[in-house]
Amino acid sequence: MNNNEVRGATVRGAAVRGAACVLLAVVGLAMGQAHPGEYAPADIAYGSRLYDAQCTTCHGANGDGVGGVDLRSGKFRNAVTDQDLTRVVTTGIPGTGMQAFKFDPSEIAGIVAFLRNMNSFDRGSVKAGDAARGRAVFDGKGGCARCHRVGAQGSRVGPDLSDIGTMRSAGSLLRSLTDPTSQMMPINRPVRAVTRDGRVVNGRRLNEDTYTVQLIDDQEKLVSLSKSDLAEFTIATASPMPSFRDRLTPDELADVVAYLLALKGR
Repeated sequence: MNNNEVRGATVRGAAVRGAACVLLAVVGLAMGQAHPGEYAPADIAYGSRLYDAQCTTCHGANGDGVGGVDLRSGKFRNAVTDQDLTRVVTTGIPGTGMQAFKFDPSEIAGIVAFLRNMNSFDRGSVKAGDAARGRAVFDGKGGCARCHRVGAQGSRVGPDLSDIGTMRSAGSLLRSLTDPTSQMMPINRPVRAVTRDGRVVNGRRLNEDTYTVQLIDDQEKLVSLSKSDLAEFTIATASPMPSFRDRLTPDELADVVAYLLALKGR
């Protein structure tokens, strides 16, 4: 097998693996989670704050403010799976006082996690993160702006985080901070490309098709390469981002997560 065939097989294999990951994610969402304990504590805590802000007017703090409805019981008239709960929250229930709520994916993940664990979650046991303190850690001790961009500030070497709060749940964000490789999306994996004339380009994929790949290199420059001109094209499986598990305190991690959740774009 020649080099072109090897590269082609590698690209096809990556595409198949990527499609499989997407399929598993969709199947998991459709099936829904059925039992408490399967939800990240950060999601449950975030959901509790959203519930207090959006739902207590009707349902009350204990979930029994509507006649015949007891949210703490974990049993719902119109929902069995998490997908059912998502539908009820986002579309409402016609003919009742249950209106539709416009929650983004991270918010709905939190609401569902809290509803599933409402009967066992102790609000007093969890210290809510502070977005303002989190921003200070992000810009200072964490040094996150050296790789990431928020709005018009920061670097483009790592993924832009300007609207990360609409896409990632609290639990996913916390895992990204403590175990970055586990949450790395395929398109964000670092790559190393070597052209036939020996030029080496290290960077992050922005886009890729059958014949070309577009990268942003480690100098923040946009690079477009033709695959036929490459002698080597390697996709790394480990994130270059360090773990902050031992670099930040639990309170600082909670603050950074609160800040990231607040980044909803324009």
